[in-house]
Amino acid sequence: MKAAIAMFPSERLKGIEAFVCTADAGSFTAAAERLHLTGSAVGKAVARLEARLATRLFERTTRRLRLTDAGEAFYRTCVRVLGELESAEQVLAAEHLEPAGRLRVDLPALYGRMKVMPLLLEFAQRHAAVQPQVSFTDRFVDVVDEGIDVAVRIGGSVQLPAGLGQRLLGRERLVFCASPAYLERRGAPDSLQALAGHDAVAYGRTDAGMSAWQSSAGAIAVQPRMVLGDGEAVVAAVMAGCGIAQLATWMVEAPLRDGHLLRLLPGAEVDGLPLHLVWPRSRQLLPKVDALLRHLAQGLTI
Repeated sequence: MKAAIAMFPSERLKGIEAFVCTADAGSFTAAAERLHLTGSAVGKAVARLEARLATRLFERTTRRLRLTDAGEAFYRTCVRVLGELESAEQVLAAEHLEPAGRLRVDLPALYGRMKVMPLLLEFAQRHAAVQPQVSFTDRFVDVVDEGIDVAVRIGGSVQLPAGLGQRLLGRERLVFCASPAYLERRGAPDSLQALAGHDAVAYGRTDAGMSAWQSSAGAIAVQPRMVLGDGEAVVAAVMAGCGIAQLATWMVEAPLRDGHLLRLLPGAEVDGLPLHLVWPRSRQLLPKVDALLRHLAQGLTI
């Protein structure tokens, strides 16, 4: 048995460009014109590649070359590899350039408007050559299929395909709160059990029910006075004195700070859903993507 011969990476690349170009052009002569070589040189490069692989890549006829089944499979792999090499070269060439160009960002609707947009506006003012294109949606977005450069996600699985990068920003903090007017009318609950006797304003959909309240002691069953399918509507209802709600701190920072809402049962507060930045790894070295990831991580990390 012959000993296996180690092949250097540079050896593996020899003949690939000639092979791909020949497959695209349909003949050695046409490929030679594109590569500014002689037909003989292209033919020899492909022949050496076939010999090295011990596989016939083309069916040769008097009129035209046709890829074999093995050649078809090898062609698809070569096209992908050459494309990745070209992208890598473009990334490295742009590494020291000022962030520029279209930058597609996807955000959760309410969190995006309240927390991320101020940071994006700062970023756009700092980098005038960047053209942000921002979508706001609470559905799951496939960042690769939809051409997204950077996405912010709340919740969801932390297991991602190998082609995606992810950074944990932290977790929401869930707090119970009510307006001063409601508490003056109904009194403040002094325990989790006392919540059952109060009006509850819950977030949820009419077709799926309310989202359960969580506490350090577990889930809390309440009969809500109203169930609203929009976070801003829940905040508005609580500020109007309609009842008690459990909300993420990022939603109610300003009302709590200004005294329009009061924090209840601080010992029962718990962490909520995780927040992540997600991006295609193939784009993270582009100056515009790298700069935005750093900017958002600095501004959003909890």
